[in-house]
Amino acid sequence: MKFSMIFEAQLADPSPRHERAVLRDCVEQAVHAEEMGFDRVWAVEHHALKWYAHMSAPEVFLSYVAAKTSRIRLGHGVVCLPFGFNHPVRVAERAAMLDVLSGGRLDLGAGRGGTRQETGLCGVDPANTYAELDESLRIIAKAWEHDELEWHGPLLDIEPHPILPRPVQAPHPPLFLACSKRDTLTLAAEYGVGALVLGFAGPDEVREMRAFYDAAIRNRSGTKLVSSVTNDHFSALCPTIVLDDRDKAVQVGARGQRFFAQSIAHWYGSAPPPDEAVDTGRDEVEAIREAGEQQVAYLHEAKIPVSPNATATFHVKHAYGDAADAIAYVERLIDAGADEIMCLIQMGTVPQEVCMETIRQWGENVIPHFRG
Repeated sequence: MKFSMIFEAQLADPSPRHERAVLRDCVEQAVHAEEMGFDRVWAVEHHALKWYAHMSAPEVFLSYVAAKTSRIRLGHGVVCLPFGFNHPVRVAERAAMLDVLSGGRLDLGAGRGGTRQETGLCGVDPANTYAELDESLRIIAKAWEHDELEWHGPLLDIEPHPILPRPVQAPHPPLFLACSKRDTLTLAAEYGVGALVLGFAGPDEVREMRAFYDAAIRNRSGTKLVSSVTNDHFSALCPTIVLDDRDKAVQVGARGQRFFAQSIAHWYGSAPPPDEAVDTGRDEVEAIREAGEQQVAYLHEAKIPVSPNATATFHVKHAYGDAADAIAYVERLIDAGADEIMCLIQMGTVPQEVCMETIRQWGENVIPHFRG
């Protein structure tokens, strides 16, 4: 069982001063995560999504973390692979450089970066994102598996070139795919890459998604594999705040998740911007329930179908509470089939001291419980 953290660099106050502080805070959390026994940190890539994710250059963030650590693995969770975001050869070069300088600690996840806010910024055609992701993954794997890359595909033509440097890990760093629904789970299985399940739905949904992923692996023909090696690793998101004061942890977690939910609804569903006010003494569990009802009402008014993914971020039965609560939740995720528990701690309204204390609680109480 692996334990990791994922960073969005969310912030309720998007001022330049606060933005700089949050990015430095994320580095401090990543270093603390290594000290507390976490196996990996993941960094997202998003562009122009104010409030929701200010992590626009994860390759720089992960390189900075690499220089301050010695053991913890460094995960792109994920690189946006449509060509307007990143040319696949440049991804291969940057990722290999980080793998070399970190001593072979890199993991590379792939994704589409599909919000209109992002595709519009970088000139990406939303209709082509799946095709460009597919070709990019194949180019990256081939670049790392051969002395020279030559590629003549439906979208790109590349004459023979050496792609330098070469990664430390042979034949290349492990590959992953962001998965939030069944069609991307099928793609991950057919590609032979790990699944990063990033939704808030909880252990029951994780169990269903794991069963679907395993079935797709069993049924894959091998014709769509992107590499000579396969990686069938299944990582599940675990929103968590852990404090000695369990009631406070639940309230802080619910408030952070409400900010996350409102931010993602704004950029992915055209809902209003997040409510940034924090009312002292407010019942945040009740507040996020009300926010979920408002989201459903908005979708009905806009005549948008209400899917489980549209409302999952408003469910707060996650690893919020004391260490015993977190252990119980992790046991459910493991029973559901998770190979890796991916902790989401850094949400837009969660104070830095609470993030650091949560990491300490996991390192001293939760992780050792599962490692004897």
